[in-house]
Amino acid sequence: MPSITRRSVDPDRRASVEAEIVAATVRLLTEGVSFTELGVQRIAAEAGVARSTFYTHFRDKSALLMRLAGTMRTTGYDIVSTWQITDGLDGLIDIFQRITTLYREYAVVLTAINEVAAYDTTVREFWAAGSNRFLEFGGRILAEEQQAGRTPADLDVPTVNRIIVIGGERAIADHVATTDDSSGDDAFGAELAKLWWYGAFRRQP
Repeated sequence: MPSITRRSVDPDRRASVEAEIVAATVRLLTEGVSFTELGVQRIAAEAGVARSTFYTHFRDKSALLMRLAGTMRTTGYDIVSTWQITDGLDGLIDIFQRITTLYREYAVVLTAINEVAAYDTTVREFWAAGSNRFLEFGGRILAEEQQAGRTPADLDVPTVNRIIVIGGERAIADHVATTDDSSGDDAFGAELAKLWWYGAFRRQP
């Protein structure tokens, strides 16, 4: 009986095709096409692949969007998690300026997320769940500072943490969506860092 050999998928080739699809999607979004109106056929054509190839790599458009958003979230957490309390305000300013730059780079993805989350429960829940790592990080540092006596004992850590993390994220998204260029990004990031330092951490000027 003849042997049956399955064709192996070259992981490098797979990654390359997925990267082309992702890049093509970002280009089309940057041109002003709304994600809802953006069809799979157009994405495939822009990427130079067959429509069937798209579905080999992504279950549907929502999966593609979550890949884009997930990459942004992961990069953002990698930036934020490098900060330590000993880095002080200057270090925190640098972190928030870098995060603001990241959100600027992913502005079209943020727009697509807000657009799709309004009617797609899976995307909405995915995006909301993405905040959990940031909440855990912020909550841990606030709790440690409170236990060390450097932050007041009456600070409501869960509430303050949620206000700062969720509120800050939405503020950054609104900033990049409503400003045409990055000229004010550094100032925005610095002010957001000061809200953390003097507000959440209760440091004295």
